[in-house]
Amino acid sequence: MSIGYSNLDHFKALPSSWRVRLLPLLPWLQVTALILIILALARPQVGLKESLERKEGIDLVLVLDVSTSMLAEDFEVRGGRRNRLEVVKDVTGNFIRNRRHDRLGIVIFGEKPYILSPLTWDKNFSATRLAQVQAGMVEDGTAIGSALATAVNRLRQSEAESKVVILLTDGVNNAGSIHPLTAAEAAQALGITIYTIGAGSKGPVPYPTTDLWGRKVYQKVRIDLDEALLQKIAEVTGGRYFSATDTVSLRETFAQIDQMNKTVIEMRHYHEYKDFYPALIICALTLLLLEEVFRRTVLRRLP
Repeated sequence: MSIGYSNLDHFKALPSSWRVRLLPLLPWLQVTALILIILALARPQVGLKESLERKEGIDLVLVLDVSTSMLAEDFEVRGGRRNRLEVVKDVTGNFIRNRRHDRLGIVIFGEKPYILSPLTWDKNFSATRLAQVQAGMVEDGTAIGSALATAVNRLRQSEAESKVVILLTDGVNNAGSIHPLTAAEAAQALGITIYTIGAGSKGPVPYPTTDLWGRKVYQKVRIDLDEALLQKIAEVTGGRYFSATDTVSLRETFAQIDQMNKTVIEMRHYHEYKDFYPALIICALTLLLLEEVFRRTVLRRLP
């Protein structure tokens, strides 16, 4: 007796029910809900009310001499002797933190210039980088012209109405391939103002060294400062020369520079926002609920 299989073939040809077709979609409800929850955790929002906030600011580059002559200890802080660079870092660091609405960059130099910090709004980054500076960390020398040219190049493409370079040095230009006045003329052509600061007292100053037993001792040395050149650099660009012979005069110098003209900047500011995460969470929970209801009712599988 033979058995026919034509009836089985007939059942295979029957169309699938809607329940069978919907079963593979259940896992996608869970996947979609998971995606919505991830999006909700990112907390997307959109600004509703916009206002223009007017702030004053400029693009500014600090150019700091870090040659070993900056180790001369002719500055005082609270009755204690400090070297020039330590005081410059303290005063300049406060200056950076006070210029809240400026973009600020830092160039350090010895025999060659180096970009310590690019133009940035992040004052904490600039201040942190400045705190890491040490005298003699670059090749020794005083390349004033090359350092100024580097700063000018940083500002060349700036769209700010006010562009400023502050140069601080205690020496004479004796390195680099660019003459300081050539760099000053380039700055003047680009509308960049240079303020120059001559740091350090005149005459022999105490300079630290070590004796045969490794003890710290001081020698009186004379460190030349080309004030005439610094005055000319400032004059070419419409800036001003400052002489900072001690801690007090250095602070006063930066206080005066701090009062220079600023550019008004309009910044968009949103003070009311609409969050989308509640709606995303509700949609995710709804999908999970639907998945559970379907699984236990119309799409329930028989054991």
